[in-house]
Amino acid sequence: MSDLRTDARVKWPARAVVTAGMPYGNKPLHFGHIGGVFVPADAFARFLRDRIGAENVRFVSGTDCFGSPIDEGYRKLVEAGEFDGSIADYVAANHDAQKRALDAYQISLDIYQGSGLGHAGDVHQMVTDSFIERLYANGWLRREATLQFFDAEAGIFINGRQVQGRCPVQGCKSEHGYADECDLGHQYEPQDLIAPRSTVTGTVPEMRPVENWYFDLPAFADFLRERVAALEADPEVRAVVPQTVKEFLAPPIVFVKNEALDDYRAIADELPPHAFREAQGGKQSFEIEFSTIAERDEARPVLARAGIRFRTGKTLVPFRITGNIEWGVRAPELEDVRGLTVWCWPESLWAPISFTIAANDARGLPRGSWRDFWCSDDAQVYQFIGQDNLYFYGVAQPALWEALEPGGILAADADEPALRQTFLVANHHMLFGNKKASSSGAVKPPTGEQLLEHYTPEQLRAHFLALGLDQKSVGFKPKPFDPDEDKRVDPRVADPALKEGALLTNVFNRLARSCFYEAQKNFDGCMPLGAPSEEARAEAVRTLRAYDELMHKVELHSVMSLMDGFIRFANKWWTDGVSAAEASGDAAARRQVLVDSFYLLRVATLLMHPVVPVGCEKICDYLSFAFDDFFSWNYDFESCEELCSAMEIDEGAHRVQELPPRFDFFEKHPSQLKK
Repeated sequence: MSDLRTDARVKWPARAVVTAGMPYGNKPLHFGHIGGVFVPADAFARFLRDRIGAENVRFVSGTDCFGSPIDEGYRKLVEAGEFDGSIADYVAANHDAQKRALDAYQISLDIYQGSGLGHAGDVHQMVTDSFIERLYANGWLRREATLQFFDAEAGIFINGRQVQGRCPVQGCKSEHGYADECDLGHQYEPQDLIAPRSTVTGTVPEMRPVENWYFDLPAFADFLRERVAALEADPEVRAVVPQTVKEFLAPPIVFVKNEALDDYRAIADELPPHAFREAQGGKQSFEIEFSTIAERDEARPVLARAGIRFRTGKTLVPFRITGNIEWGVRAPELEDVRGLTVWCWPESLWAPISFTIAANDARGLPRGSWRDFWCSDDAQVYQFIGQDNLYFYGVAQPALWEALEPGGILAADADEPALRQTFLVANHHMLFGNKKASSSGAVKPPTGEQLLEHYTPEQLRAHFLALGLDQKSVGFKPKPFDPDEDKRVDPRVADPALKEGALLTNVFNRLARSCFYEAQKNFDGCMPLGAPSEEARAEAVRTLRAYDELMHKVELHSVMSLMDGFIRFANKWWTDGVSAAEASGDAAARRQVLVDSFYLLRVATLLMHPVVPVGCEKICDYLSFAFDDFFSWNYDFESCEELCSAMEIDEGAHRVQELPPRFDFFEKHPSQLKK
């Protein structure tokens, strides 16, 4: 049997970081946050710990403490008399609620603090200063006076979700357009927002000029095109990543309704050089294409003076770095521009670096050790995100990382290694029923805590991972939350959310119990040692290899399908084998089938550990093996003797703990038990 360590078909990094986004600090986590990002990221991080060693993995996340959604949520609660603390107290309370939910779902983060909380918050300010100063030193920041919304009645500049209107990007139907982005991630200039309203006073805001710093994202168009080509050529990159990035590499285009064609022709000579394209295929708008963003922006007032309404297309625009809201990470002073804060999106992109530094600080590691994870050629960063955020992680972030060269951040000299580009694991939407889950929608999705009133964490973890969000948007349809009351109470209607849970509570439980009870009944409470049957071993090794390859592609739903087949194979191996041995009265055959079944149980428990860690660790505990040894891939998987002492091998037996009667390694939720 070849050694899985040296005969691997995939190559794993020596060190890895896994990120799980940053929930806003204005609300608890609903099931989409947990099942769509955190559980997949946790399963992958747990696998990496088993695969390359826990000391070589950092799983990081934290609360996004800043930004206008938080400011607005806090303002509304204070006005309603529902909160009387500071905004920092408000964020801290939401952070604590998020952390409790993540703990309840067994999310094994190395750190969960926040961009403005704890030691990580202090580190994040330092990293932010270094990041922006390096971008400025390398010549990629532009100081620009731009128009920003001003609420004259409140007497304040307003940002983000303090402004709402309709998205101006061509083809987007979002009614939730904010200051400079909509809820679908489209970016635009604030003055292009259709029908803006201030959420502070309900009035139509004015546009007033303010100075801010912008990153020259359009200058990285060629770099991003090369990156897209590389992503498209990589079969392990999810197709949605390069597809979405490519959408923003189009030239600057303005779309105008066909009925304004004559008005356009009347002022066409006043516009900067451009290409005109008539509406094609029954479309309602013609196109005006410019060579640069500057030319497109120069055309804007000309079109406005002529009374021509227009929409802009997706393209690379300067990426805003700073803003003017008070509640934010402090921006460094550049060219005597003071009093600015950092827009929450840029600083949230480098926040995982801050979290990694803080996590290493907690371990007593040297401050520069974070580079071993973010900069080394033998390291990799895996970022689990929702598809809505691909503009930021797939377009802006790679360009920002590229712009830091030479020298990187927090660097003593220009020879310090630069940041490596990250591997994006983009999931599609987890729908609630057939609709996108949104805490601001008409139908409120259940929170993580509400789900745990009906399911165990492991039932939900297994179900979330099996949904296949890497392929398409999928509906989550928990029976207790079905809007049809008749279906909720009808015992004949199956609960879709329990499909994978049944594998745990029935088949996996039965396999594990059978091994232990047989050992107690006929083998003096010991696991008999020896080589497993060739067929059993071949199936285990085949599964290990397939699992390894699927994990390398982060195809977690395929991992679940693979494990469903393997656990059922192992359970049938035991059932058929012991029945045949009993029928023949062959003691040697009975011993061999138990050797085989304990071996298959060992492999199944190792491979299910990232999915359902608590139950698997119970199995390991009753097997009387050390966790660090048992949950490791550093074996040949020839037999269970690899885990045993020389004395046990000589005796041909390894003593296991006595299992109580009717014991469950994977339990049903109390609400699922028959009364």
